[in-house]
Amino acid sequence: METGNFPVITVQTRVDASLEETWNRWITPEDVMAWNHASEDWVCPAATNDLRVGGKFNYRMEAADGSMGFDFEGEYDLLEPMKTIGYFLSDGRKVRIHFSRERDLTVVTESFDAEGENPLEMQRFGWQCILDNFRKHVEF
Repeated sequence: METGNFPVITVQTRVDASLEETWNRWITPEDVMAWNHASEDWVCPAATNDLRVGGKFNYRMEAADGSMGFDFEGEYDLLEPMKTIGYFLSDGRKVRIHFSRERDLTVVTESFDAEGENPLEMQRFGWQCILDNFRKHVEF
């Protein structure tokens, strides 16, 4: 599946928590700062989130040793509470996150336009690691 010039990558996790708790932990800046990193040598020291169509978010990502960092930011273009979040990143790539129930679990599926600098598998792995950290944060 492709959107524009970018291949679309999809990652998914199943969270042992209610849909409401899972949703709230995804959108609350204090929670985002706790789970939004791909590995222990990265941190998210700041997060802002204006969750509404036309609203913006900014998650500061930094190496734990302070050697580098970047802002992960975008603008929301789709919002269906407890179901779907859509946004465009500052570089124009599209992201869609879907929340659903499967038996006693909440399924979080995230699809995003790949960027052109890093291999697709590296991008998939990094986003999956962040999603796995989210699951761990909600469950523990």
